[in-house]
Amino acid sequence: MPSEQSTPGPPLSFHVDAIPPDRTDNVRDDVPIDDPMTALIGILDLQAALPGIRRMRRWGHDALAVGPGEYALDIGTGTGSEVLEFADRVGPDGDAVGVDPNPAMLATARARAEGAGSRARFVEGTAYHLPFPDDSFDAVRCERVYQHLDDPAAATAEIARVLRPGGRVLLVDSDWHTAIAHPGDADVITRLTTTMLATTPNPTSGRRLRGLLTAAGFSIDDIGSEAVIWDPDTVRPLFARMTEHALADDVITEQQRLDLVSGMEVGITTGDYHLSVTMFAVLGHRPPRGRAAAGIGAAMPVT
Repeated sequence: MPSEQSTPGPPLSFHVDAIPPDRTDNVRDDVPIDDPMTALIGILDLQAALPGIRRMRRWGHDALAVGPGEYALDIGTGTGSEVLEFADRVGPDGDAVGVDPNPAMLATARARAEGAGSRARFVEGTAYHLPFPDDSFDAVRCERVYQHLDDPAAATAEIARVLRPGGRVLLVDSDWHTAIAHPGDADVITRLTTTMLATTPNPTSGRRLRGLLTAAGFSIDDIGSEAVIWDPDTVRPLFARMTEHALADDVITEQQRLDLVSGMEVGITTGDYHLSVTMFAVLGHRPPRGRAAAGIGAAMPVT
């Protein structure tokens, strides 16, 4: 059965489902302020085009090695692009499924799959409650979801439940303590980063993926990493939201916010700017029943 939260507490988060309307004015010039879902989808598309994200995803699919006839699941599927990749790999005899808690996002994923003539399918669900029987899938993929989870161990147990014995899992996530921003006053940047970390349920998720899988009984097969470097189109909305949240929490002043944003704009104009975060990927498999998880494989960086 799907795992339940053992003790009462605040509602479990899954991932950011929308951007508040008052936060979209700095997202993209062509996105209406009153259409936060369009803004979110636009940001996801911009991020998906980043070379670092593309390299990480390519490495991940090669490492997971989904093949014809297999059943593959993508958790927190967003716009569904990686489920389309699964669908191409499993062919007509397999099944490629994406899960997301956001009905509007699922509608986007379904429309894109239909437009591509893909057999990919999408269902509503969360990492804590996957709407599938035990032992349903040969492979499970989950990217940039764990950073938004209050109970990552429960989600990992749920992945183990739906994976068949011998099935593979690939977890990919950021470690926001590796974030680097330039230019900007060092003290103000530190305060900005501290605020962001405090509002992220699981900001160190990248470094914890291996331990979570090992604790859940998985054997670790490979580990990769990629420092994702953001381009101007992705820097601006992220930096704007970070500074606005910090201002709202009285962590920085309005003048400091203006100085940071204008300094970043000057840096973008002159080519002297940088914003990055390191993502980590861990590949594991569920041992056959009756066998304990064996040792940990050698870590191998993404190149």
